[in-house]
Amino acid sequence: MNKFPSVLTFLLIILAIYWSFRSTMPSYSKDLNADATTFSVDRAMEHVEKIAIQPHGVGFPGHAKTRDYIVSALNALGLETTIQEGYTAGDWANFSKASNILARIKGTDSSGKALLLLSHYDSSPHSSLGASDAASGVATILEGVRAFLATKEASKNDIIILITDAEELGLNGADLFVNNHPWAKEVGLVLNFEARGSGGPGYMLIETNRGNGKLIKEFTKAHPKYPVANSLAYSIYKMLPNDTDLTVFREDGDIEGFNFAFIDDHFDYHTVRDNPSRLDRKTLKHQGSYLMPLLTHFTQADLSNLKSLNDYIYFNVPFFRLVSYPFEWIWPMFGLSILLFIGLLVYGFRKKSLTLKGVGMGFLPVLIILLINGLAGYYGWTLLKMLYPQYQDMLHGFTYNGHTYIAAFTLFSIAVCFWAYHKFRETSIPDLLVAPLVIWLVICGLVAQQLPGASFFIIPVFAFLGMFLISINQKYPSAYLLVFMALPALFIFAPFVKMFPVGLGLKLIIASTLFTSLIFFLLLPILGRYHRKTRWIVLATFCFFICVISAHFNSGFSEENAKPSSLLYVLNTDDKTAHWATYDNVLIDWNKQFINQEKIDADPVSSNTISSKYGTGFTHMAKAPLKNIQAPLVEKIKDTIVGNTRTLAIQITHQRQVRRLELYTTSPIKTAQINGIPLSSYYLENRTRTKLLTHYISNNESTKLTLSLSPDEPFELTLYEASNDLLSNQNFSVPQRPKNSIPMPFVLNDAILVTKTVQF
Repeated sequence: MNKFPSVLTFLLIILAIYWSFRSTMPSYSKDLNADATTFSVDRAMEHVEKIAIQPHGVGFPGHAKTRDYIVSALNALGLETTIQEGYTAGDWANFSKASNILARIKGTDSSGKALLLLSHYDSSPHSSLGASDAASGVATILEGVRAFLATKEASKNDIIILITDAEELGLNGADLFVNNHPWAKEVGLVLNFEARGSGGPGYMLIETNRGNGKLIKEFTKAHPKYPVANSLAYSIYKMLPNDTDLTVFREDGDIEGFNFAFIDDHFDYHTVRDNPSRLDRKTLKHQGSYLMPLLTHFTQADLSNLKSLNDYIYFNVPFFRLVSYPFEWIWPMFGLSILLFIGLLVYGFRKKSLTLKGVGMGFLPVLIILLINGLAGYYGWTLLKMLYPQYQDMLHGFTYNGHTYIAAFTLFSIAVCFWAYHKFRETSIPDLLVAPLVIWLVICGLVAQQLPGASFFIIPVFAFLGMFLISINQKYPSAYLLVFMALPALFIFAPFVKMFPVGLGLKLIIASTLFTSLIFFLLLPILGRYHRKTRWIVLATFCFFICVISAHFNSGFSEENAKPSSLLYVLNTDDKTAHWATYDNVLIDWNKQFINQEKIDADPVSSNTISSKYGTGFTHMAKAPLKNIQAPLVEKIKDTIVGNTRTLAIQITHQRQVRRLELYTTSPIKTAQINGIPLSSYYLENRTRTKLLTHYISNNESTKLTLSLSPDEPFELTLYEASNDLLSNQNFSVPQRPKNSIPMPFVLNDAILVTKTVQF
């Protein structure tokens, strides 16, 4: 065979990549009239449409309406519901009143542990409609329970349905249930449904304090059709500051569980565009495809025997669904790969298929590729923000044209790979394969030591060693055999090219460029044999420019893909000054009419604005007219000194309708209570900023603070009191936003912020 079938093998590679994505998601067709025992996406969507009508964060008018609807939906299923109400401050001193919704289905054996179905019904303040986060989770549970009850199959275990409140504020509803409700001690396993976008597959993530071995075994026994899960994703998840309600169950209750969360179309997360029309129906069906088999399985399983000391590596691949094996195999598999590699090197040199010079030359294209593609990925997002400053105002870090950028950087990386290996086309294929093998073995050794959840990386390497053996033995190997042996690399790694920048923002576009490079190395026994590599360079470069041009023409904003914007009125009652303020880096005509000053230099997070998810500070400020805005009334109720402790009790009464109060102090605090609820001693001892607490206010309730502190120095407290009524307050004439703009998420917005400092 003198001519390698490059076009056909390339098409087969593209088909394999397509299938690596396609196999993770079910298809969707209208199913409103589906059998009563079947999970129906359309029936679930009816719940989403009823819930995601208006923002329904804690303290907002839509909150009670949403709670009442969910209660009525559960009652319609014949279930008796209860409401658990109470105050909690969680682990982060985010205080609120939570109202959890609970229902229970009795099993035939009430002596065992119960299965708990979990999601939350509050949306993120102040503008999010919460269709995906988390009306989709509530709807999945409501429709799944309806379908399960329709089967009339008896459940061995009790089923607890918990729709928590105040998840967005600090997991407060989960904290209230786990630490205060008697049912919490009866829970053996939790299935939690969440979202961080409005589409894509639902990723399964495990929450456990011990090993995941038994959880993985039971999950596999349930046979979900479209599992999307890998032990690397959870290893990374544990490193990130993003928790869910299920985290509280693990940390406070030592209760195991599964998270099912989708993360694509990240730009909709926590925005007013998180509405029913943008929720991907295939995604909702995927969530249902998890719930139904797991509900059937775990209602009959022994939930008291899920704890394990052993961890499992796991990953999903087409056809085989979820593959898993014990952590104990990691080092033996790695050691075997090293032995095989050394053996093949000896064999190759003896057979004279390898030369010392050729092997040495093979390291040059690898280093060139990793350097160029690594730098392109590392600086890519910085460069994009320089070229398109408006991207800075999408705090998610994922733009509306983000998928196009992922494609562009991937194509750029492919072009660089073909170019580098074209420069070394005179080096033989066996010689060229040694360097990628060394790189991949180094990676596998590092992850085995530092990130063992990623140790399934060794699986494609074994296939690569097989291709290396074939290349040593045969000058013209079967192209189709090589493509077949490349399938593990394509099936396992191709989704990672997209997953990281989608889930964590385009700042991680380096994951796309490096994974593309590493996949190319694993495909080198095929791609390295392509003749006329210059044509492939031109093709990849041409497609790269097409993507760049397409992204450029879609870099602006429209009614469908609106620009986030912000505006606040900030009143300092201490010096009687007022300012307009914004978090926008690029102003629009709507807020330019109030703010026309230059961008401020200092980062004013601690001094000028309330705390936010990403620590975002004001970017522009301008003087504003003083308005008659009532400041909070601060009263000292008690002030005593006993020994080395000063006890100070303060009551803060809100003289206008507000949603949020933050308190700041530089003084060390021994103990603190807000409305009778103590703050975590760990939090008080380890708070690194001056923020003492946040109170998310319902029904304009007052804030009562009791502090224990040192009597040796005066105590100063700064109050930041906020309402979200700037656009409706009669003191102002701020027009509504244009249709091509939406309220910026993750920050205080459309707000009147009053600051006040009091000394005691």
